[in-house]
Amino acid sequence: MNVKYRKKLPGSALDYFDAREAVDSIKPGAWATLPYTARVHAENLVRKGEPEKLDAYLGQLIERKRDLDFPWFPVRVVCHDILGQTALVDLAGLRDAIAEMGGDPAKVNPVVPVQLIVDHSLAVEHAGFEKDAFAQNRAVEDRRNDDRFHFINWTKEAFENIDVIPPGNGIMHQINLERMSPVIYTQDGVAFPDTCVGTDSHTPHVDALGVIAVGVGGLEAENVMLGRASWMRLPDIVGVELSGKPQPGITATDVVLALTEFLRKEKVVGAYLEFYGEGAKSLTIGDRATISNMCPEYGATAALFYIDQQTLDYLKLTGRDESQIQLVEIYAKQAGFWADSLQTAQYERVLKFDLSTVVRNMAGPSNPHRRLPTSALHERGIADAWKMPEAGHGTMPDGAVIIAAITSCTNTSNPRNVIAAGLLARNANARGLTRKPWVKTSLAPGSKAVQLYLEEARLLPELEQLGFGIVAFACTTCNGMSGALDPKIQQEIIDRDLYATAVLSGNRNFDGRIHPYAKQAFLASPPLVVAYAIAGTVRFDIEKDALGTDADGKPVTLKDLWPTDEEIDAVIAQSVKPEMFRKVYDPMFTFKVVEGEKISPLYNWRPQSTYIRCPPYWEGALAGERTLKGMRPLAVLPDNITTDHLSPSNAILMNSAAGEYLHKMGLPEEDFNSYATHRGDHLTAQRATFANPKLFNEMVRNEDGSVRQGSLARVEPEGKVVRMWEAIETYMERKQPLIIIAGADYGQGSSRDWAAKGVRLAGVEAIVAEGFERIHRTNLIGMGTLPLEFKPGTTRLTLGIDGTETFDVIGERKPRATLTLVIHRKNGETVEAPVTCRLDSDEEVSIYEAGGVLQRFAQDFLESSKAA
Repeated sequence: MNVKYRKKLPGSALDYFDAREAVDSIKPGAWATLPYTARVHAENLVRKGEPEKLDAYLGQLIERKRDLDFPWFPVRVVCHDILGQTALVDLAGLRDAIAEMGGDPAKVNPVVPVQLIVDHSLAVEHAGFEKDAFAQNRAVEDRRNDDRFHFINWTKEAFENIDVIPPGNGIMHQINLERMSPVIYTQDGVAFPDTCVGTDSHTPHVDALGVIAVGVGGLEAENVMLGRASWMRLPDIVGVELSGKPQPGITATDVVLALTEFLRKEKVVGAYLEFYGEGAKSLTIGDRATISNMCPEYGATAALFYIDQQTLDYLKLTGRDESQIQLVEIYAKQAGFWADSLQTAQYERVLKFDLSTVVRNMAGPSNPHRRLPTSALHERGIADAWKMPEAGHGTMPDGAVIIAAITSCTNTSNPRNVIAAGLLARNANARGLTRKPWVKTSLAPGSKAVQLYLEEARLLPELEQLGFGIVAFACTTCNGMSGALDPKIQQEIIDRDLYATAVLSGNRNFDGRIHPYAKQAFLASPPLVVAYAIAGTVRFDIEKDALGTDADGKPVTLKDLWPTDEEIDAVIAQSVKPEMFRKVYDPMFTFKVVEGEKISPLYNWRPQSTYIRCPPYWEGALAGERTLKGMRPLAVLPDNITTDHLSPSNAILMNSAAGEYLHKMGLPEEDFNSYATHRGDHLTAQRATFANPKLFNEMVRNEDGSVRQGSLARVEPEGKVVRMWEAIETYMERKQPLIIIAGADYGQGSSRDWAAKGVRLAGVEAIVAEGFERIHRTNLIGMGTLPLEFKPGTTRLTLGIDGTETFDVIGERKPRATLTLVIHRKNGETVEAPVTCRLDSDEEVSIYEAGGVLQRFAQDFLESSKAA
């Protein structure tokens, strides 16, 4: 703490740290040129950094240098129950290990506040057209997740600094936006910018408020929970100047899908984006949040907007205390975080985007950055000529939409998008239109406030009439928790090998993610989702073709149903009220311990549980020495391997390795639940490793030489092709060290720690790829797996790697050092290839050498205990 920069905040009883003075004392006038991101980090360094190193750290921000690591101390950690639970399982297992080593387990606690929201556990087993769907889905959720919820219940009382929001209350990102983030935090009499990390790649949702919030893996979150700094080098800070205004009828979803395509092409992977300009100024926080939420889809780390009047208006709209709203304004203007003070900020790179050029958009199939203008449906081969079967045929068409879901915090945190869907539904009902019978419809808002304002506007009954009743307040379809289909519909898809699809208002549409029987998925705005439920197929020109006919026999098209912007705004002005948010959020943090149960600092593990099991981080492959010698490839993989390939999150099927294990453990198939929910039990979660049926392992080929699709591997040296889990078991029994060889963008997608845990427990010591997604790379290091990057121009293809080889890695592991990958071919030939060590900082080297985050903490904890 640098006390000489601590000052009184005018108009307040609080103090603040004057980062502007600290920066300008090094280089006069430098503060005026700093981007918002650099200013927040400068304040963090002045308040929390080592005084003797402050000038060196600030110099990195001022001079835009990247040759020195500096610490960042996020003020809090937000978690959803899947990764949050697995992080807490790790901490509970760490307590057991500390106790066995003679330490006091009760002293192992999160140091910074942790907010855990149970929002990823509900599957839409009961659709929006069923009576009491929400209550029925919640009952199923509680039954299936009894072991998990028992553990989460225990953590709230057993650990210090943990708040838990129970199931059925909303999605972590929307709750973070609407209530948890104060924008300006206060602690020990000091005001400073709110910052957080979250165990989900969409944590930047709250960046819309001017809060640096980034998604991290569960392992990196554990590191922050335990009080360690998140070490970093100055990121690439890119200015995105927005001009113009969206055309009438264009939603924030249309805007963000266009921006996602644009920013992907501009290669902003890993960057911190700052949106500004006249276009940004006119966007509501709801619109800004839609853009910030999609941050991982365009590959950035953060997607920030400045603090301005829109921020204050939103805080008022969502029922924040007047004193807090005043603090945000006073602090931001005094400390140099208000939008007006950033007009002279300078960026190394500026991108320009005109909002007025945006047309009505969708995205897909398969990728959220593949924009699909609705005007191009025919051109792209989506809306091929197709006629509805004659009445009475009862068969689904090609391209049938089997799931239409208004889902995800991406869109349900934006009242304009939700109200637009409600108005379109009202207009469709008035014209006598209905959903097609094969479409499983659902509405899963990220906040209970959505229900209140839809009821106030009398639009919830209109949505229910079309099948969009509320099924959950949780992350559902977007996360692959879309639930079972009607058995007859599922069988017809199988029998006819139908091209069946999903349309959802979410942020992810990777193949195989949304539902096993939805071959592809499309992202769309909430009103378009309603329209596609009526159309019933993607083989349909949503802009031109008639959705149906009214009582007078007149054709009804999309433009006949689409509400005007003025109508949407009028409904919001009348129906979205601060007291609704206060009613929802004031009583929310009330998850209590089981009545009468004595809380021990050590969890009483349930031996038959398939959800919660003491983690094995001091056993098996993790207990042995990593030699980085004689490694055999578990898989040789192409570009764009996602964490869904590495560790899928969707429903577990009986014929999978995990399904067979759960069956042996006595679980009925209807309660197998999803891979995601079982990640607290390594015996189940390990069996998800590379379990995605859409995987292409280049070691497994058809007779014609093409790569065979499936969760398959080839065991060497025998050359036998088996299911992936069988290969892993075989290698584990042999204690064979493994390696994975891959292409570009390895590990993109959700911030899934089991994508790193699974391969490490299998015995993978190193992964060599052409490039890594940021969060996944840090997760690998957190598990003690070495990420290595091919030098430009070198790939698995140029080296002719076919999987029969063994590999060594030679060289001293230093940040971004060049190491040597030694390839021993089957014919006795040896080839050497230089690779970059992707341990990017001294801190990452330290974590890797210790064996991972938990092993490092245990070492430090025991040493500090002895010293005390």
